[in-house]
Amino acid sequence: MFAAVGVIAFYHPAQPAPVAPFASFMRAGPSVNAFGKSREVRLRFALPSSQLEFPLQLRGDPSSLTYEWMSTRDSVSAGPPLPVSGSTFIAPPKPGFYRLVVSRTGSRQVIEQPTLAVLVPFEEKKRGVLNGYKIGQYIADKSGQHDHPDGFLEVSSKDVDLMVSTHLRLGDFLTHDRQAEVWPKYVALNPRLLDKLELVLTKIGNRARFSQADGSQEAAIPNVDVHSGFRTPDHNAQTRGAVRDSRHQYGDAADVAIDANGDGRVTLTDELIVVRAVDQVENEHPELVGGLGLYTSRRFTTPYVHIDARGVRSRWKG
Repeated sequence: MFAAVGVIAFYHPAQPAPVAPFASFMRAGPSVNAFGKSREVRLRFALPSSQLEFPLQLRGDPSSLTYEWMSTRDSVSAGPPLPVSGSTFIAPPKPGFYRLVVSRTGSRQVIEQPTLAVLVPFEEKKRGVLNGYKIGQYIADKSGQHDHPDGFLEVSSKDVDLMVSTHLRLGDFLTHDRQAEVWPKYVALNPRLLDKLELVLTKIGNRARFSQADGSQEAAIPNVDVHSGFRTPDHNAQTRGAVRDSRHQYGDAADVAIDANGDGRVTLTDELIVVRAVDQVENEHPELVGGLGLYTSRRFTTPYVHIDARGVRSRWKG
């Protein structure tokens, strides 16, 4: 599910490309499908050393180009340069977050977005623990017939503010458990969830557009508070009211409070606006269909909505 789908397009000039510095005749950048249906997702996912299609568009003569991955944490290269060959790239062998760097004869261009997230494979979790961080047991640990995340994002304290989409941070999806002082932490996160949340925010924002200086209209994207993103199975088992096989454990669910009408409060009115936006997104993008839970009980300080991308439509109230 983490396979990155994209196209690499090469545009050859009518005449032979001049011998000149890289930047003067070669431009590289992400293609239009690099950021999901919403065009707001900022992460691509891969397992270590796996092949992936990175949605890169090159304009100019692509011969003799090389690429490498540069860590977002320390700007250190993850390995020697490799030749650019078609649309296939090789992910770094070590989990982490990386930017693509395209080079020719010493001239380099850093592709700032999207960021490549290399996962820690699911199989590296041993007895419910991964590198000192307690995750717990999935149903798949006992039954090989059940689904599970392909892997986990390894999150250091320096990665918390990394933008995983235009309006959401990596820190929004950390498990709120009793391991506050344990680093690194590990998170399962599905890009389909990010895509869906961003599409929902856009739908809501389009209801309340504001004028720009040039007379154009721009969506007023509302504030979103992620109450719960990823939950480890261990934490999910201790969460009141959580079902045993909650989608939060798979990284494709989030509980969010959204001030949809912009009045500074989150009420039932806001939730109904969110519900309408989710239905619209699912109708337009059936591949993002999933669960929608409305939580308005007085036992909750703030009403919130559960949104997931499980692949099957489900609705409930809590």
